[in-house]
Amino acid sequence: MLSDPSGNIGSMSFTLMSFFYRLCLTSAPGAVLLIRLMIGSVFLSEGIQKFLFPMVLGVGRFGRVGIPASDVLAPLTGGFEVFCGLLVLLGLFTRVAVLPLLLIMLVAFLTTKLPVLLQDGFWKMAHEARTDYCMVLGLLFLLLAGAGKTSMDAWLTGKRHRKAVSHRQ
Repeated sequence: MLSDPSGNIGSMSFTLMSFFYRLCLTSAPGAVLLIRLMIGSVFLSEGIQKFLFPMVLGVGRFGRVGIPASDVLAPLTGGFEVFCGLLVLLGLFTRVAVLPLLLIMLVAFLTTKLPVLLQDGFWKMAHEARTDYCMVLGLLFLLLAGAGKTSMDAWLTGKRHRKAVSHRQ
């Protein structure tokens, strides 16, 4: 059972602040930074490229793979990739940032890898999906483990905990 920063088990009221506090809690080691660097930098880069090269990686690509309203959804997706990629890099609200990125990966799989599976078979799809597979596993890892000790999440929860302890004394 989780306890609030003052150490009272079960007494933390379900407020927005306590909800975000619990989302930010992490006991994962500092080495999680390596996973955050991998995931965050890839999404940040891919999001920026959707704006730099819209016909190849943004609106044009979305249209070619059959995503409707590609002129709206491509920039929206690119924006989420940039914003959430930055959050993952900082380790700030990491578990929340991972959720839209998982949705983006699901849509990417359904629109680009599933057709390959159906047309060319498992091994061709497995080859083309190798990066997607690693990204999804990295996102799931961050969702479960949190951002780690070298993150803004750890700093925020530690700061709140230190503040509560100093008020008790």
